[in-house]
Amino acid sequence: MNYLLTQWRRLYRNSRISQKLFLALSITIAIPGILVSFLFIRTQETQLYKDAMTTGNNHVSRLEQQLRGKMDIVENASSTALTQSAFVDFIHSNMLGDGLRLVKFRQNQYEQMHNIIQSHSLISELSFYVDNPNLFEIWPVIYHYDKFWPQDYWVKLREEGGAAYRLFSFKNGEHSLSYYRLVRLQGQQQKRPSLVEIRVSHSAMFSELFEENEGDFFSVVMDESDPSRAIYNPRHAFSQEAGEELKTILSGIHGNMDMLQQESPVKVKVGDHTYYALYRYIAPLKAYVVDIASHQALMKGPRSWYAFVVAITLCVLLLIMLLVSHTTRRIFRRLDSVLASMRLVRTGQLDAKIDVGLDNHETGDEIDEVAVSYNNMLDEIKHLMTQVVDKQLIAKNAQLHSLHSQINSHFLYNALESIRMLAEVQKQPAIAGALVSLGSQLRYNMQWRSDTVALSEELANIQNYIQFINFMEGEYIVLTANLPNEVLRYTIPKMCMQPIVENAVHHAAPKDDIVHIDITVSVENDKHLLIQIRDDGVGIEPEMLARLHAVLSGTSDSPIITSKNGLGIENVHKRLQLHYGKDCGLWIDSIHGAYTCVTIRLPWENVNLGGW
Repeated sequence: MNYLLTQWRRLYRNSRISQKLFLALSITIAIPGILVSFLFIRTQETQLYKDAMTTGNNHVSRLEQQLRGKMDIVENASSTALTQSAFVDFIHSNMLGDGLRLVKFRQNQYEQMHNIIQSHSLISELSFYVDNPNLFEIWPVIYHYDKFWPQDYWVKLREEGGAAYRLFSFKNGEHSLSYYRLVRLQGQQQKRPSLVEIRVSHSAMFSELFEENEGDFFSVVMDESDPSRAIYNPRHAFSQEAGEELKTILSGIHGNMDMLQQESPVKVKVGDHTYYALYRYIAPLKAYVVDIASHQALMKGPRSWYAFVVAITLCVLLLIMLLVSHTTRRIFRRLDSVLASMRLVRTGQLDAKIDVGLDNHETGDEIDEVAVSYNNMLDEIKHLMTQVVDKQLIAKNAQLHSLHSQINSHFLYNALESIRMLAEVQKQPAIAGALVSLGSQLRYNMQWRSDTVALSEELANIQNYIQFINFMEGEYIVLTANLPNEVLRYTIPKMCMQPIVENAVHHAAPKDDIVHIDITVSVENDKHLLIQIRDDGVGIEPEMLARLHAVLSGTSDSPIITSKNGLGIENVHKRLQLHYGKDCGLWIDSIHGAYTCVTIRLPWENVNLGGW
């Protein structure tokens, strides 16, 4: 025995991987697959039966609740009608004695009763049958009791508590249901009491039954004593397929129903077919609500699965034999290409990507996913290296800019201060104010003690700039920035708003007209601070706006024209994205001839703000 096991292990070890896979898949798929499939089909049949019974129970319960709800509407309508005491008293009085009273009754109480009937769309007719010799009949609401049949029905009605339903009305009973209720006794025992009858058409009362033409379950409302007195949709597929056997089916189900065991389905065999019935008893109607389903129709799907499973299993075995060998060869060939690329990368060749041969919308298998991820990793490494170099260049340029700005800065400050003092001595306050604004701008731009400033400092610099521009070119720029104090203390990157305002000043203003610049802030999802700089100038032409969006999204090689201070929109956008990620940066919205709005998107948490 040990010898045979040893030989088997040696044979298995020396076999090709494709042979091992075929043997393993055949043993683990073919034989168990057939057994599991048949067991699954049997389980599905059982589960399908349970699900069908659960669905049927829910459906018949829903029908019961809908019917009871409509019965409540009918009963509420009768109660409302009987609360009209003036109407009820008048129809029991001498209606023929005073014509004026009758006219007033017709205009008031009768009209109110008519409105009650019209307000209930479910009700077809509401009629009073009154044993009053002095009654004036007004059809179809007021009748003499002699018009009611059967005459002695009030006796049975009184025995049943004064109210009762009939599944099929005495009047037009083939297509309507009625609710009867005693109104009052006349005092003399020999007289008959008055009745109120509310008629509802079957199509309205049982609308849910008539709306269903398809489905596994066929709904029927059946009289408790006579299965032939049933209400159903004759256009339903079940009714049409059953044909003449439908009466036999209903009779068989009716004989097996028990109002005390409504949760258990009734099983009836008629000919070669088996039927299941789920039902609920509605006592006021003295009727059953029944859902009927054919066993053959419910199990039609699983029965056809057996031959299908056998055929599929044989096809799978043939496919395994053909595909395993081909797949293993491709797998190892592609793994070799991955290993070769890794060896080249170890020597420093970051362009040694793997050719996966996939289209843009293809994902491939796991090896393709490894190759694609590997290529993406190489791209990310090169991107990070480029990003590090860009950050170093930006930092170096910032340092050079700062050093350059500091050259002779004290000389410029002293010169501007001397000119300002001279302007004040000569009583030129406008010139003095302009020099103060210019000096503040120079000091703000030249002194870079920190890479971030409070929003209030950036805003003060913008206000000085606007004041100086208005002095130089006339009062045509109106700046509005009513910001909350807590936002003014918020730190933002220095010089991230100035270039945008400068662009609005130079490009937004129409000739000889005033431009309003409005600065607002908001917080988006507690994650980002949005600073919006909006002007009502000439706007941006659609072609230019499209080019701006392309540059900001990185899909264009054409740069944006920068503002005069050198920190253009593209520069600000790239710096924001470089330091704070792709979620931050600029967005431009404009309508030519109407407005331009530039939104600066920054992290909301101050701790996330780094330097430039």
